[in-house]
Amino acid sequence: MAQTIGIKDMRAFFAIVEEGNISHAAIRLGIAQPALSRQMKHLEENLQVKLFERGSRRIRLTEAGLVLYNRVENILGLVDGTVREIKEIGSGTKGSIRIGTITTSGAMILPDLIAEFRKLYPDVTFEIWEAEGARIIELLDSRLIEIAITRTQVDNLTYDLLVLPNEPLVIVMNSKNVCGDDKGSIRLEELKDQPMIIPLRWKSNFIAACRKLDFDPNIICVSDSIVQDLLMVKMNLGAALIPVSSKRLLSDGDLVYKRLVEPEMTTHTVVAWRKNQTLSASCKNFLELFKQMFLQEKTEV
Repeated sequence: MAQTIGIKDMRAFFAIVEEGNISHAAIRLGIAQPALSRQMKHLEENLQVKLFERGSRRIRLTEAGLVLYNRVENILGLVDGTVREIKEIGSGTKGSIRIGTITTSGAMILPDLIAEFRKLYPDVTFEIWEAEGARIIELLDSRLIEIAITRTQVDNLTYDLLVLPNEPLVIVMNSKNVCGDDKGSIRLEELKDQPMIIPLRWKSNFIAACRKLDFDPNIICVSDSIVQDLLMVKMNLGAALIPVSSKRLLSDGDLVYKRLVEPEMTTHTVVAWRKNQTLSASCKNFLELFKQMFLQEKTEV
């Protein structure tokens, strides 16, 4: 018997893994649970491999099932992305724009941009995926998204890019534990004894800058979840290094933001899309509006 798998089987398998059990997947797919169970049993027989661990209340994949899941995610992304590209090439007044973003850049850009875009194109919808930078690029490569918004380094030979101006990194502190002599800025050496919460992407640069001033920073947590970092500061666990645009995520009387100086540290946001991918008309319209709204703006503390 030929060992084959069709798109219908891929979608069924993918739905089961995402939903966590067959009953929920059956509802999502609009088919009866017994029929879906038989379909998966037939798939396993056809592939001559076990895909699921039986006996668990929640679906657990075997090693073979995990390999299949990773491949199916990419294949379905490519198929669906290609179909959407074909359907949405036109006026750009309808369709869906698929965007992947990291938390901080998405919070800075997307709310205002989508609000303005919806005034111009009210029938266009959005799918937004949020993850860390490397995962966002993976989603872009698999065509699950059309646009990536990240702070990671992006290869300009593979992707077309729009790069926003640099924005400063700031130190956010609990109002009960504020350090530094200046009200609006803080020198790096003033953080010498301060418990610090540092995103992974800036850890090495931060440590290097501290060592140039002859001290090792007191890093109590390395976390790329900016929202989590802000909540830890709110609980007075330490001070956090974040982009200034993150103030939009959580700003209240418990938090004090100071620009980091001596030395200053900066970051920037990159918007990327694949060079060999035909963007939908609505996506092109979205990028044009982005240029108008953000490329000339500069961020201040």
